[in-house]
Amino acid sequence: MAAMLHGRRILLIIAGGIAAYKSLDLIRRLRERGAAVRGVLTKGGAQFVTPLSVATLSRDKVYQDLFSLTDESEIGHIRLARECDLVVVAPATADLLAKMAHGLADDLASTLLLATDKPILVAPAMNFVMWNSAATQGNLATLRQRGVRSVGPESGELAEGETGMGRMSEPLSIVAAIEDLLGAGGPLRGKRALVTSGPTYEAVDPVRFIGNRSSGKQGHAIAVALAALGADTTLVSGPTHLADPPGVAVKRIESAEEMLAACQAALPADIAVCAAAVADWRARERRNQKIKKNGSLPALELTENPDILATLSGKGPARPRLVVGFAAETEDVIKNATAKRRRKGCDWIVANDVSAATGTFGGDANTVHLIDASGAETWPRLPKDDVARRLAQRIADHFKQP
Repeated sequence: MAAMLHGRRILLIIAGGIAAYKSLDLIRRLRERGAAVRGVLTKGGAQFVTPLSVATLSRDKVYQDLFSLTDESEIGHIRLARECDLVVVAPATADLLAKMAHGLADDLASTLLLATDKPILVAPAMNFVMWNSAATQGNLATLRQRGVRSVGPESGELAEGETGMGRMSEPLSIVAAIEDLLGAGGPLRGKRALVTSGPTYEAVDPVRFIGNRSSGKQGHAIAVALAALGADTTLVSGPTHLADPPGVAVKRIESAEEMLAACQAALPADIAVCAAAVADWRARERRNQKIKKNGSLPALELTENPDILATLSGKGPARPRLVVGFAAETEDVIKNATAKRRRKGCDWIVANDVSAATGTFGGDANTVHLIDASGAETWPRLPKDDVARRLAQRIADHFKQP
């Protein structure tokens, strides 16, 4: 058995459901791959599997009580939440998913999930009616927006004798998801990736700025997808309302000049994906005080911002081996993007139509055209997460070539 997870530390939270019995096999499978597993049992989870069983298989102490004086003096729930590489919740019950979505912290498991700064993977398990309820689906949508990953559930016979969607994924499927999330043995392992995302804000005065409507959803999703394939990924993000993606180093900036400096500080890199919507211009002179209305229109003199994509694409030892740009267009998408690729000197351009009717800016789906030296390839309209995974896999395939 290859030690695909050698040295990785997994914090496994076992919630109260009949599928908890599968978590014992999950521990065994993880340890076979070299992972260290530390178990946390909820009060309900302890009704289905015993602390002794979890401790025996994990060869580590099992934690249950938020207010244990011994546990708090030895490690503390904050350290427990952070002394791991990944938090796995299996089974993830409807109750625990709801607590996570609403930020509740009334027991050890929910407190750890709120306190952790590590990636989280949930393996839902529940009755199919509970799974299909608007509340559960809404909670999952909230968690996914915050960067929580999920595996399953699957369809089949349930504990109540009913059949439907709600069975927890099998241990090997969960292990595969863990390996994917941690990039264990992934095709981009050993590669360094740089991703830019979101808009830039160019200050005019202390309260006003020049900006755009970019949400950062596509760029953030690309950073997650590259990290999932094993790349050591840095995300340079302009102002967004998105949570920092798990498993990714994040540098937050506001202006184009700050973004360029952060990108250059992240070099050397094998891969650069410039998905940010960088403002083309900034005010030549930022006013120190708020501009007041006085009956006449103020004159605003603009100057060009640094060209981040062209800078990263320039020749030299620091140039990433693969530079991918984005072209947000409102007309003649492929023609304009093809010209941009040549002008900037990047290897690939991902072009998309951002006109108002498409709903691309701020939306959850995208239609893109991947353009390289050989021409353009149009992809179907896909959720932005799927676009990101497809692009990351295409990048991985590129590095497989001799």
